This record gives sequence, structure tokens and C-alpha cells, in this order.
Amino acid sequence: MKRLLLALVVVVAALAATAGWLWYQYGHAPIAIASPPATVTIARGSGAIAIARQLREGGVDVEPLLLRAALRVRGDDGRMQAGTYRIEAGTTLERLLDRLVAGDVIFEEIRIGEGWTFRQLRAAIDAHPELAHDSRDLTEAELLARLKLSHEHPEGLFFPNTYRFARGTSDFEVLGQAADLMRRHLEAAWERRVPDLPLTSPYELLILASIVEKETGLEEDRRRVAGVFVNRLRIGMMLQSDPTTIYGMGESFDGNLRRRDLRTDTPHNTYTRGGLPPTPIAMPGEASLLAAANPAESRELYFVSRGDGSSQFSETLDAHNRAVREFQLRRRPAAEGASR
Repeated sequence: MKRLLLALVVVVAALAATAGWLWYQYGHAPIAIASPPATVTIARGSGAIAIARQLREGGVDVEPLLLRAALRVRGDDGRMQAGTYRIEAGTTLERLLDRLVAGDVIFEEIRIGEGWTFRQLRAAIDAHPELAHDSRDLTEAELLARLKLSHEHPEGLFFPNTYRFARGTSDFEVLGQAADLMRRHLEAAWERRVPDLPLTSPYELLILASIVEKETGLEEDRRRVAGVFVNRLRIGMMLQSDPTTIYGMGESFDGNLRRRDLRTDTPHNTYTRGGLPPTPIAMPGEASLLAAANPAESRELYFVSRGDGSSQFSETLDAHNRAVREFQLRRRPAAEGASR
């Protein structure tokens, strides 16, 4: 009997020692890291043993059986999230598992600039090394279908912003976020539009906002620029916007807009065609959307760049021509366009 009790005591003591060691290894002992901080990518669908292997390949020494046991005790088996993690020196197994379950991954960023075209957006996405390029080989129509966007042309449908994402995220995730954010900002601007705005749909507001975006970067001029184009739309006057005409020229534009270019008809040439162009010409930001929805009240029909980023606005052609002679005579001949 004494031998049996002694053996039982030894077993209990051994179990207690093992439990204590495991508890120390789980909650207190720092994980051995070859070259801290370590960067480890956990593949989607990985189980505990596979994750332990991926950690070890990244220089983080975790015992697979201990990792699996800890997850089962925690009730987190199968809940760890894929992604790329930065593991700092001094990290315990408990803290590591907390991060893997929470998906505390390294985030990357991509900036989409105001006034960018869709071509520029797509080039930036295709060039980002940490995105999964699932859209790269798709046509514009195929891309729009994947994103469930009903428009025939992608221009202007994506909101300029800085987007954060985990390494290996599909580029469709970023594009989807940008499209959803533009939809929400456009809807908000449309709801706040002035009652007599000569636009029939949010899409027309998007088109006008894109022109405002390309015509000026000066905050105090946005509503006045929008007002000029709204005034022209109200009286049936051609918009005569250089940026729309340049957009219609596509890759043939060499940086110099000539008189013959103004006379060459394209769907986006607002010197040869009345009304708004058929699509946006860029991605407008929130300020341009709100300016297009709430243009300045005026009788101004013209504006010309002063050369310092601001514009000189005029109500008559004579006043506009004087402003052109004052501010742009040495750069190019005078014209009647709204933005010349």
C-alpha cells in the first residue's frame, strides 16, 4: 500500500511539474526567435502543425505538439487567421496565439490620388508587390463584372484614398473598397445637391465632379469652377473644358494642347460636343463631389488660370479675353473656352 501511495505521489508530482512547465512555456517563457523581429506568413487553411512548421521556417521556434495542445485547451483550434505577422523578441506562446487568432497581421498601404485616371489606378495596383494580382489579366468589362458594377466604363468609379490591407490580399478587395466608398460619397453628395441643379442622375454629378477635380486643385475655387460649368449647362453653352478634350485624346496627347486638337471631335471633346462628356475623366475627391452638388451662385461663364494655381473668373467674353491677355498671352493664344 505504501509503495502504491508513493508511486501515486510521484505520478501526481510529475504531472504537476509537467503542468507547471507547460504553463510556464505557454504564458511566461519567451519564444526563441533566430533573428528578431521575425516576419512569418501563415498560409490560408493551415492547421496547428502546419502553422508550427511555417513559424519554424520563419525563425520562430515553436513546438508543434505544444502549439496544438495550447490551441485545444483555449478552444481556438481552427480559428487562427492567415496573413503575415511580425513576431517581436520576448513574445510568449500565449501572446503569439492571441495575435494569430485576432488576425493581428502586418498591414500594407496603397494610395489612390485625387484626379487619377483609372489607367493610373490600375498601374499602381498592378505594381504593388504585396497585393495578389487577380485582376491583372482581366479586361475592363470583366473587372467591372467581377465587382458587380453596372457601368460600362470604369473611369471615376473608385474613390481616391489610402487603403490598408494585409499582405497577399486580392486586389479585388482594394478595388471593391474603393468602389463602395465612391458609391457612398456620391450618394451623400447627391442627397445634398441644390434643388435646381441641371443634372439628372448621380452619375452626371460624378462626371461634373471629375471635371472640377481636373480643372482646379484650389479649395476656394472649386465651387466657382463648378458654378461656371453649371451656368453653361443651364443655357446650353458648350463646356469647352481642356481636361475633357485631353482625356478624349488618350495616349496621343503629348502635353501640348493645340487648336487642331480642340477641333478634332471625340466623345469627350467639349469644344465640339454639347453637354457633359459620356463618362467621368478622373476620380474626384469629396471636395469636388460636394462642389459639383453645391456650385457657387453666380453669372460667371469663364475662367482662366492666373499661373499660380488660382483662376480669374469672368461673366462676359470681353472680360475673359482681357484676363487671358493679362495672364496667358505669352503662353498661348486666347480662346473662348471656360477653362482657357
